[in-house]
Amino acid sequence: MWVSIEKIRGFPPDFKVKYRFFSVEEGGRKQLPRQGYRSDFALVEDFLKTPVDLRVIHPEFEDENGNIIIDETRAVLESGIARMWILFPNSRGERHIHDIKVGLKGYFMEGPKRVAEAEIIEINGLYKNPRTE
Repeated sequence: MWVSIEKIRGFPPDFKVKYRFFSVEEGGRKQLPRQGYRSDFALVEDFLKTPVDLRVIHPEFEDENGNIIIDETRAVLESGIARMWILFPNSRGERHIHDIKVGLKGYFMEGPKRVAEAEIIEINGLYKNPRTE
């Protein structure tokens, strides 16, 4: 059973996104991932840099009712809401608080491959979560 990252860390997610996984025909995954999936994240503007500047930000998926999916055997929704967690606290203050804004578009990334599109819909603990650990 999945334990929420918020419970483990003791603070809220940095932000939330509305996401949609691409179909196989669009170049996406053959199967939807399960809770615990660890993709990277990239904003659209990150593709202006060579090489693409990926961010170490991982999703934690909500179910249809806005609750964290705790059944690790269940596939996540094809489209829905994910709570986003910046893994390296020092990068929160150095980089992410300057770049992450509601309305920006981005992607869940598996290496250089875009597997889902996302839009930042809510800022949560980004500005108040620890910036160093």
